[in-house]
Amino acid sequence: MEPTIFADVTPEMRIAQEEVFGPVLAVMVANDFDDAMRLANCVRFGLSASIVTRDVTRVHQFTNQIQAGLITVNLPTAGVEYQLPFGGTKESSFGMREQGPLALDFYTETRTVYLKYTQ
Repeated sequence: MEPTIFADVTPEMRIAQEEVFGPVLAVMVANDFDDAMRLANCVRFGLSASIVTRDVTRVHQFTNQIQAGLITVNLPTAGVEYQLPFGGTKESSFGMREQGPLALDFYTETRTVYLKYTQ
């Protein structure tokens, strides 16, 4: 698929509510920061989100309010650090986080054994 940009997208449109993997961009216009947070969080998925800003107050507001599993500031949302846990929120991913120390929990089955030893 060629890189594709969908303009004038509204939250009700299917393209705004799907988790699309590919060279696709759905552009929704926000009136201000609060409106942008509303638009971002009204989506059913929450794999990753990014903000580009020099305003540290906005950074803290964004990281506290955004509903996403991977949050970046002044960086692209693509790419992960393999030593850190990775996974989304809402309908993005499910279960334990993959990668990093939490991967041990993801791939570990815990069992409990009681044993009384007598001779």
